Amino acid sequence: MHTLIVVKLGGAAGIDPAPLCDDVAALVGEGTPLILVHGGSHETDVIAERLGKPPRHVTSVSGHQSRYTDRETLEIFAMVVAGRINKLLVERLQRRGIQAIGLSGVDGRLLEGKRKSSLKIVEDGKVKVLHDEWSGVVERVNAPLLRTLLAQGYVPVVAPLAISFAGEMLNVDGDRAAAAIAAALGADTLVLLTNVPGLLRAFPDESTRIPCIPRAEIGAYFPCAQGRMKRKLLGAQEALNGGVRRVVLADGRADSPIRRALAGEGTVIE
Repeated sequence: MHTLIVVKLGGAAGIDPAPLCDDVAALVGEGTPLILVHGGSHETDVIAERLGKPPRHVTSVSGHQSRYTDRETLEIFAMVVAGRINKLLVERLQRRGIQAIGLSGVDGRLLEGKRKSSLKIVEDGKVKVLHDEWSGVVERVNAPLLRTLLAQGYVPVVAPLAISFAGEMLNVDGDRAAAAIAAALGADTLVLLTNVPGLLRAFPDESTRIPCIPRAEIGAYFPCAQGRMKRKLLGAQEALNGGVRRVVLADGRADSPIRRALAGEGTVIE
């Protein structure tokens, strides 16, 4: 029996979804259950600019970069990520004969968490507090819903929105959402695809890819993680702590990106 794989497709520029969808179709055709989680940060930024609401990216006091999400930004994000990007991925998979079903974490309370209504950031060397924040961290996954869909032969395609315990839509980090899903469903492997070949010791030099990280030593590698890679490494750590056997940080720009990652191309943490 094939074991479950959770794949997160990053939303950075330069990633062509066609090879990924080919890989999903091949793996599912071989009987591998798979859940696809996706981002959409680059496309959201482009459309937000066109709508006259340019994105504001901030750095938290803990050093993580994120999007400041007021209510208007949240609704633009939902429109682009849970709407356009999600449905285009479903369409691509359906063309390949895959019974893909598009969801966001809001649907069926798939992803639940507590709203973080304010955000403490560092800007120009000063600590500031931003209010009207509509983000959160996934605390609960509706695993029975996902298991039901998988049992019926569907491939869930999940957009990184969540619902608060009070019924508010939230923006959540896609990598950490994928980690929460992988842990909740007891996935064997979590693959985090991005626009670099793995964790780089000296970013942006791609020849400095770190091929393997022992699970017990993951904390020592956070200084190597630049920008959004910090979130990916944090998601990897959370997935492993939740019982996932292996996490691979891999190149989403390559042909056969999932199968390459499963073969150990990238940064393997297990």
